[in-house]
Amino acid sequence: MGSVQRHSVAVAIAALLTSCGGPAPQVQQDQPLRAVTTILPITQFTTAVAGSCAKVQPLIPTTVGPHDFQATPNDLVLVRQADVLVKNGLGLEGFLDKLIAGAENPKLKVIDSSMGVVTLRNPDAEPDHGHDHGSVNPHIWLDPALAEQQVNTIRDGLITAKPACKDRFTANAAVFTSQLRSLDAELAAQLKPFAGKTFVVFHDFHAYFAKRYGLKGTFVVDVPDENPTPADLKRVASTAQNSQLKALLTEPQEGGQSFQALAQDLGVKVGEFDSIETGPATAQQPAHYFTVMRRNAKALVNAFGG
Repeated sequence: MGSVQRHSVAVAIAALLTSCGGPAPQVQQDQPLRAVTTILPITQFTTAVAGSCAKVQPLIPTTVGPHDFQATPNDLVLVRQADVLVKNGLGLEGFLDKLIAGAENPKLKVIDSSMGVVTLRNPDAEPDHGHDHGSVNPHIWLDPALAEQQVNTIRDGLITAKPACKDRFTANAAVFTSQLRSLDAELAAQLKPFAGKTFVVFHDFHAYFAKRYGLKGTFVVDVPDENPTPADLKRVASTAQNSQLKALLTEPQEGGQSFQALAQDLGVKVGEFDSIETGPATAQQPAHYFTVMRRNAKALVNAFGG
């Protein structure tokens, strides 16, 4: 390699190291806030509040759940350049601590949307799995009332990061939380006739939704396990028969095969309850949350034979 070529390569490497390891750029008050989000519902909520005052960039692709996400060097750069990072919290994003530490972004503000939320415990959590959520169920966004708390926490965090946009963040959050309250009233009326009934889902994400609407729920396997044991299937079959369920509820990407065979044995159908952890690219839009939640309620009504 000639001296000119060696010099060019050295310059290129130096530039790369500088761009990846240099200090994070400062927040410009006349520029949109750079907000990085984690799971799909958090992206939806943050997008609703942000409006034109912040550029929302999801860390996790819409087709990937938090348990399957593997951070890349590009993700490290994204966090290094961000002004705020919005997470669900409650142990759901187990990969975040190392990613944030590696990004070395001293100005990064982390907004934990679960702050102040009254949580439910996971009595069946098994720590030896190495991937469970511990003793706390993190799926708070499936209760519209708790989702409202998350939205307001996100609002307050964005205001702290960019006070100049306080009025717009506040107005945007007010519109979205009003829609959440309307959704909550709608679902409550729709599910009231089935109070006390038990439904069956594949993974253990149902607890907050069930509590909100006076229902009971059970699941086949802990998140993120995919292969139920014969004992799991026997337990679910007994629950389905005792509850006179008309359908077992899978997720869009999980549990279909296991439930198809079991449902056939029980003479019931297979429905779908979407935990909103994954979706198409368009799912990043806030309206997708309402579409899925209404679809979930309809699937439950069908499962109960309504």
